[in-house]
Amino acid sequence: MADSIRDLFFGAVSPGRELVEAIEPRRSFDDVVLPATTMRGLNHALALVRKHDLIFHQWGLAERHSTGLGLAFHFAGPPGTGKTICAEALAFALNQKLLVVRYAELESRWVGQTSKHVAAVFRAAAREDAVLFFDEADAIAGRRFTTMGAAYEREANAIVNVLLHELETFPGVVIFATNLAANIDPAFERRIRTHILFTMPDVEERERIWQVQLHARKTPLADDVDFRALAEKYPRSGGDIKNAVLKGAQIATVEPGPDSDKRIHHRHFVQGMEEVIAGESVMSQSLFDDAAAMAGGGVMDRLVESQEELRGELALLAERVDGLAANRSSTRLIESFMAGRRRKDLILAALALAAVALAIAALAAALLGGSASP
Repeated sequence: MADSIRDLFFGAVSPGRELVEAIEPRRSFDDVVLPATTMRGLNHALALVRKHDLIFHQWGLAERHSTGLGLAFHFAGPPGTGKTICAEALAFALNQKLLVVRYAELESRWVGQTSKHVAAVFRAAAREDAVLFFDEADAIAGRRFTTMGAAYEREANAIVNVLLHELETFPGVVIFATNLAANIDPAFERRIRTHILFTMPDVEERERIWQVQLHARKTPLADDVDFRALAEKYPRSGGDIKNAVLKGAQIATVEPGPDSDKRIHHRHFVQGMEEVIAGESVMSQSLFDDAAAMAGGGVMDRLVESQEELRGELALLAERVDGLAANRSSTRLIESFMAGRRRKDLILAALALAAVALAIAALAAALLGGSASP
């Protein structure tokens, strides 16, 4: 709490609060398998960085352009296609550190403090002469709100404005990585020097990705492993292949027998990939999908069946009570029961209306989600 109050009044980041994670790059472009178009884009980005001094200082363009001297790159593509590895490889090629922004530390509960943290991140990158990396950049560089009625909308817009300003004055290299490029605010387009699209690998690339996940000398690989067959059977991203390899290795280790005799067989990789796919299907489960699937009639059918069952039970009870209507106490019992029956009918009607509204909402959400997907 004391750190937060100090930040509020003095605008400083507390010593224990690390806004970025400094990484010494170890992976190069030799460790990445990419489509030719993506690799050309990365080579072009690397050439821009290396010719930066020639363009702005030897050719004098820095004297004409006081802002926009830095190099901002945008890596866009599906998850697992190599964006994070390529950010590290680019820093490795430039012999610089990679500063990865930590969003959990960047955001502050105090109004205006997050914007100060954004500015502090750029100052740290300039001081360290490091490559600044915003992974999942749409979390901070999303589209600005057109209406600013709520405080959080004004705060989000202010953060984006500060980020845009820092990009104009930052002299180094910044990389934004996104899975959903459409979520990025359009103002970043002219401030980003190069947009690089990361696509899903083809069969040849997938085969190479399977191979590079293993150590050439240490990994005990069985003779029956067919990487080409795995690449043809599973059109998955590099990230999925990596996870499948690790899962396959774990499956191989728990089989009976001494560790010295154990080998990773083809079936282990198959089982590993099947587990990756199964995990993805679990993560894609949605309550609204289930409701939408039933909205075509399942919900209403179940509702009608339940209502009819309740009505049948009530009718049976009414018949039994009618036989006791000879005396006054039975009459009072019947009146009380009928009043309760009317209440139950009202409750059933209310439940029916609520279920219909829920089914309509789920169906609308499913239709909107289907129309929004490419």
